[in-house]
Amino acid sequence: MAIGLLLADDHPIFRQGLKALLEKEGFNVVAEGANGVEAVRLAEKLRPDIAILDFSMPRLNGLDAAKEILRASPRTKVVMLTVHREEQYVVEALNAGIKGYVLKSEAATALVEAIREAYAGNAYLSPGISRFAVDSCLLKTMGEAPAEILSPRELQVLQLIAEGNTTRVIAGQLKLTVKTAESYRTGLMAKLDIHETAGLVRYAVRRGLVKP
Repeated sequence: MAIGLLLADDHPIFRQGLKALLEKEGFNVVAEGANGVEAVRLAEKLRPDIAILDFSMPRLNGLDAAKEILRASPRTKVVMLTVHREEQYVVEALNAGIKGYVLKSEAATALVEAIREAYAGNAYLSPGISRFAVDSCLLKTMGEAPAEILSPRELQVLQLIAEGNTTRVIAGQLKLTVKTAESYRTGLMAKLDIHETAGLVRYAVRRGLVKP
């Protein structure tokens, strides 16, 4: 039976081309999503073998979507397909349980290999990523780095703020009261010591939650 894939990327032309390429390689693309929220919903419903996610997606970024997918469908392996080569992104992905990390600048063969390795339960890093740098970052993370400052829900709120959504819209998307959504916004500013929306947007861009 062909390996079942879920594709999530907010660029339809890229996603369609990727689907055609992977189906030519013998994979079965069972679903496509245009944002992180769709990806989580489809993964929970269809339980694909592999979810291929873009790092920067609307509504819910690829990293947080991956965490939710792995909770909802533990048998699904996640491969990140992204333009981000910085070690901080790679380390966050590996620590989240993501099996593959592939740069969009690589040849298609790298993604095909990542899918097969992930399906077999192995980790795969794109050839364009420095394994030495990642190993050293992982050692620092395990030994000395402080705990994550923001909770998964706070990261979701931050991303939606950075995408230009009002508090009322954020409350509706996350099924919160407006008062609760406003409390999250206030809490974010206090935790990050950032006291204006523009500063939150800049922080979200640095974290890779939204595109510049």
